[in-house]
Formats: sequence, structure tokens, C-alpha cells
Amino acid sequence: MMAGAGGPAFDDARRVEMAGAFQEGGEHYDRVRPGYPPESLEWLSGGRPSGGADPGDALDVGAGTGKYTQLLVARGWRVTAVDPSADMLEQLRRKLPEVATLPGTAEDTGLASGSVDLAVAAQAWHWCDPVAASTELARVLRPGGTLGLVWNQLDVSVPWVHRLARIMHAGDVHKPDFRPHVGSGFRGLASHETRWEQVVTPEELLELVKSRSYYLKAGAATRATVLGNLRWYLFEHLGHVPGEELALPYFCQTWRAHT
Repeated sequence: MMAGAGGPAFDDARRVEMAGAFQEGGEHYDRVRPGYPPESLEWLSGGRPSGGADPGDALDVGAGTGKYTQLLVARGWRVTAVDPSADMLEQLRRKLPEVATLPGTAEDTGLASGSVDLAVAAQAWHWCDPVAASTELARVLRPGGTLGLVWNQLDVSVPWVHRLARIMHAGDVHKPDFRPHVGSGFRGLASHETRWEQVVTPEELLELVKSRSYYLKAGAATRATVLGNLRWYLFEHLGHVPGEELALPYFCQTWRAHT
């Protein structure tokens, strides 16, 4: 397993500050961020049937613009999406009008106790207080319910992607001994790995870096340096040309635990 210690390593104040980078820019985020491989949800839901069967009620917390929500809807889950950003939720509602949305956080979802069978935090757990979030999600889950924690990461086992991640300041690339912290209300923490590829152009990679918290919270000089370094790496060092299609390797890590 490849996998820092659950994404960016921040103290509480810094975590809240950096998470605030995503209060705006929902349209750009939705356009440039990748989705998730279906295998993640297939494993997370434990083989629950799709189609005509009813898998149950799901909470997508830190749902953002609905990247993981789309998988849940396609598999038949009745979904409530919770996020602190009204801008992100507006993008989600445009794509998935059938999904109920609520402003909130993993620490305070606003849902009733025992109201969902599955609670997912995709690309979001490192922005949470894991103890408070675990307590809240254990409260809203029914007995035997499932907690899912999901991270899409650049696959830094590939040398050119490792350097790309460093240039982009991709802080959510996990170390090999990574294990997310969840509260005592959950048992049986286990993980599943999926390697997949997204087809992107160099220009799309330049836009992708603009959706990351490091860039969003940086000043103009730092942003210019990051973009300049990335242009040099893609066009001069690697020799790619504008519009060229590249296979960008990702590593999706899915964790689940049960109440």
C-alpha cells in the first residue's frame, strides 16, 4: 500500500483556514477535479445490489460538487449531501437535482439520529476533526451502518507523477503506513485500493493545480512560481505539447468501518 498521515498535516486552526479555500470556486472545482472509480463504491457498499433493489439511505458529507455523490445516485442510494460551501452545493444541485442538500459539516450534519445506512467522506476527512466527526457520523448511522473514507491521490509510485505532485504541492499523498483516525464508535477498519487513469491535457493539469488548497491560499508570487514550474516541467522537461492527451495515474484508497 502506498499512501502523510491522512492528507495535509495541520493543527486545528490551520486546518480550518485551509479548508476555507473551498468556500468559493465551485464551478472551476467541478470542471477540473477527477471523479472516482466505481470500484470504490462497489467495495464500500459490500456488494449491495444496484438497479431495482433499494440499497438504502446514504450521507455524502463534505460532498463538494458531487463527485462521489454521482456514484451513489447511479447505484440507487437515496442521498443527502452535506457541505459547508453553498457554492459547492449549488454546483451539485445543478447536476443532481434529485439529491437532498444541507449546509453542514462532518462534525454537525443536521441529520436525525439513526437515519442513514452509509456515510461517506470523499476527499474530505483530512479537513475534519476526526473525533468529533466520528461521534457525529456514528450518531446518524443506523446500527451496523458503514462509514466510508475515500481519497483520490496522484499515483506517486510513477516517477514522473511523483515529481508532478511535488511541483503541485499535492499534500494529500499518503505515506505507506497511513491509517485514518476514526473514533471508538466504529469497528473493523479495512481498506481497498484502486489504481486508475484519467485522460488530461497539459492545460488541464495547469487548471487542476489551481483547485488545490495550497494554490488557493497562496499569494500572487507563489501562484506564479507554481504555474511557471509546472509549465516548465510539462512542456520543456517532459516535452509535451499543448492539447496532447496524457494518461494521469491515480491511486484511490477507500476505507470502511462499521458501527
